[in-house]
Amino acid sequence: MGAAEVVPGVSGGTIAFVSGFYERLVNGIARLTPFSLLELPKIGFAAWWKKYDLGFLFVLFGAMLVSILILARGVSYLLAEHPVGIWSFFFGLVLSSIFVVGRRLLPLSVESGLALGVGVAFGMVVVRIIPFEADISGFTLFAGGCIAVCAWILPGLSGSFLLLVLGLYQTVIAAIKNFELLTLGYVGLGCVVGLMCFSRILTVLLARFYDVTVALLVGFMLGSLTKIWPWKHTTSYQIKHDGSQIPVVQEPVLPGAYEQLTGGDPEIVLALAALVTGFFVISLMDRFAFLKESNAEKDVE
Repeated sequence: MGAAEVVPGVSGGTIAFVSGFYERLVNGIARLTPFSLLELPKIGFAAWWKKYDLGFLFVLFGAMLVSILILARGVSYLLAEHPVGIWSFFFGLVLSSIFVVGRRLLPLSVESGLALGVGVAFGMVVVRIIPFEADISGFTLFAGGCIAVCAWILPGLSGSFLLLVLGLYQTVIAAIKNFELLTLGYVGLGCVVGLMCFSRILTVLLARFYDVTVALLVGFMLGSLTKIWPWKHTTSYQIKHDGSQIPVVQEPVLPGAYEQLTGGDPEIVLALAALVTGFFVISLMDRFAFLKESNAEKDVE
């Protein structure tokens, strides 16, 4: 999930969804509030830790943080030097996620079908939003964290992409690379507030309208596929502080057109290998989650 969030266009929520712990994650975040600390002296640390599933959350967020710190440079390098391969891998991840999650909705009801269509339309619109320049301040970093973290727990929507749209992606990535604690603190505080608020909304929706909510999330993933298509022609760039360029507006094209428009090698063999690898990674994760659920049911019996 941490590696996915470094890439603008790939959702960590998608990874959580197909890994089988999405609802546990959302419910755990929703239940954890400042008021939950009041229970600590009443029930004791061990019971409090277990009640709010803090072991799960601590391991997950800790692993994500380590992954982001370690992989930020590596993913940035792959995006610059081997874009077709890395985008193909993530395209395979999301495509497999759609199959894995979508089959749970079959047969599709009218309400779920409408929600799926709305999700696809919304996803396609969001990924085509043109980024704008933002004045970097503590407030904008805080607000960016609030907004981006909502996308982080929505499969199909990327927190990194929303930071790019808000004009904050370069600043945040630079802060991660250079360990700028003040900048990261503002963004982190925004993420905490955003998570606490948005997770409650999702918890209610999943509890009362499960199939419709899941269909909407699958639609988000379908609509976002154009953003992570491996072969893209960049029509607009954003100039970074160091003078380098970051793609802003990109149009998906076929491999042949990609070679003509960009002069780059479409690397079809590499793309297919990466796509298949990404597809089977999610399939294996789903299979593992299924076996785990089956074993848990047997234990209950």
